[in-house]
Amino acid sequence: MITSRQQSGLLDKAEQLGRCIETVSLVLILAAMIILAAAQIVMRNMLDLGLSWSDEALRLMVLWVTMLGAVAASRDRRHIVIDVVSRMLPAGPKAWVALIIDSLAATLAGVLAWYAGVFVADSREFGDLLLNNYPAWPFQLILPIAFALIAYRYGIWSLRHLRDIVRGAGRS
Repeated sequence: MITSRQQSGLLDKAEQLGRCIETVSLVLILAAMIILAAAQIVMRNMLDLGLSWSDEALRLMVLWVTMLGAVAASRDRRHIVIDVVSRMLPAGPKAWVALIIDSLAATLAGVLAWYAGVFVADSREFGDLLLNNYPAWPFQLILPIAFALIAYRYGIWSLRHLRDIVRGAGRS
């Protein structure tokens, strides 16, 4: 039987692994973007050459960096927030507002993940191509995956808020 302390340790390690994967992915893609863009500039200006696929690859890397950045921002709650109301509320209503906001964010991100998945499926079905005849859908998979991760995180936070509200009501 796994104790709650062991379970917490496993969850912490899983979270650390996820953070590491997100951060390393962001760094690698951003470094590749910088190197590819610089190489393209040098090749065009000094050698009158260029890579025909580089502009499209850079656009795809911007998409990936954007989506991975959104996932990374959501993990630390460093996303754009308009938090005027909850600053003025006492603790009880503040917990309810946090529950509502995180639940709405989870729902919205879940809907976006669903429709992004439909978009990727349609792209696969129609045979869309990128980068000189590669299927587009593997490059587009970041969209539903990122939105699903964001929805998952907000869903977990919503459940935590609900747990705290229920525990707080039971103690009063």
